[in-house]
Amino acid sequence: MALGTNHVTNTSAATFIPELWSDEVIAEYEKSLKMSPLVRKMPMTGKKGDTMHVPKPVRGDASAKTAETQVTLISNVEGELIINIDRHFEYSRLIEDITDVQALSSLRKFYTSDAGYALATRVDTDLINCGTGFGDGTRTVTPNANGSDWTHSASFYVDGVNGLAPYAANTVADTDVITDLAIREAIKILDDNNVPMEGRSMVIPPVARKDLMGIDRFVSTDFVTSKPVETGYIGNLYGVDIYVSSNAPVVCTAANNTASSNDTRGILLFHKDAIVHAEQMAVRSQSQYKQEYLSDLYTADCLYGVETYRPESGIVIAVND
Repeated sequence: MALGTNHVTNTSAATFIPELWSDEVIAEYEKSLKMSPLVRKMPMTGKKGDTMHVPKPVRGDASAKTAETQVTLISNVEGELIINIDRHFEYSRLIEDITDVQALSSLRKFYTSDAGYALATRVDTDLINCGTGFGDGTRTVTPNANGSDWTHSASFYVDGVNGLAPYAANTVADTDVITDLAIREAIKILDDNNVPMEGRSMVIPPVARKDLMGIDRFVSTDFVTSKPVETGYIGNLYGVDIYVSSNAPVVCTAANNTASSNDTRGILLFHKDAIVHAEQMAVRSQSQYKQEYLSDLYTADCLYGVETYRPESGIVIAVND
């Protein structure tokens, strides 16, 4: 007896196929994010609009109470932070049928992994570049290569002799690498700014990790975790969680630094309130069959905004790469 033509095919079950792609992309995206888990997250999922207004109240001072007198009233004009939700990035592949049929299943795994990593890198780059807005700086989406966008009241470089010194272009030499003294001075700057002790993180480039590993106390189990490195976390120094990221900024390229033949890289020390990540649409995966190309069009994208929230709660340390 004939079974008929009501077969389950890729066409009739197409709504199920993208889910595997989506799950794999989201997993890779979340695994690859380093900065986002360390900053203040403000979800906007499901909300309309292209701008977020975040209250930014001014801290008040306590007043001495005098007997039989009225209390001292505090009346501040509270501020706000405006975050533009204008960062929309996508990752697309057009996969021809012949490739889909003949290629190993690992091809899809590579594409989903690559999509998640590419989108996570874009988010991390935007969050890292919020460091241009620390101190009296102005946040710059794409900092220039000569270091001027990273030059502000909260940017320093590691003077190999004297610890931290104010950063300026053409100041970082080959001997200016991260030191124990520089880390302690950086932490003191946050302390002087009344930045809360909890919630502090430091994101360092690989070169800074190499230099830290040459200091005895930083390879002690009192400072560094013995667990495998996960999402870049390598340990805790003086109460600050340390993360290594190859995406740490190039503050000034070698071509623009006459003091050294190497790039100048940036270390970010910050509290979670220093930077805001407003996510309006998390990673989304979609696929559509294009008959005119006999191919599947696969796209993953995300929509978000970033901003420097508490500029006094972060500093940048420039080191020789």
